[in-house]
Amino acid sequence: MSTFRTSLSIAALAGGLFFSALAQAHPKLISSDPQANAETVSPTKIELHFSETLVTQFSGAKLVMTGMPGMTHSPMSVDANVSGGTDGKTMIITPAKPLVTGTYRVEWRAVSSDTHPVTGSLSFSVK
Repeated sequence: MSTFRTSLSIAALAGGLFFSALAQAHPKLISSDPQANAETVSPTKIELHFSETLVTQFSGAKLVMTGMPGMTHSPMSVDANVSGGTDGKTMIITPAKPLVTGTYRVEWRAVSSDTHPVTGSLSFSVK
């Protein structure tokens, strides 16, 4: 009977550690294209690559123009479609029109299986 209790205790401990690790697994932005702070030609799409598989119905992004040469203005939303990549870990932002010269910020929200939202942003410039 002692061996049974020991086995049961080990199984309970292992299960607790496993679920604890799952609960703390938040998606992290691994890379992006264009990269943060890059100067690039107008991208046809912006890709955000995360460490976890995303729950697409709770994840998303917004594209904002933050500056334009010779003009000062408040940040302006840019019409764009947001979709998930085939690998489940990529978020794709596709602008409705080519991006004009200026600076842009992508504000993202990523949710994985632990359902804890993680937010962030990155900026880049278009020549």
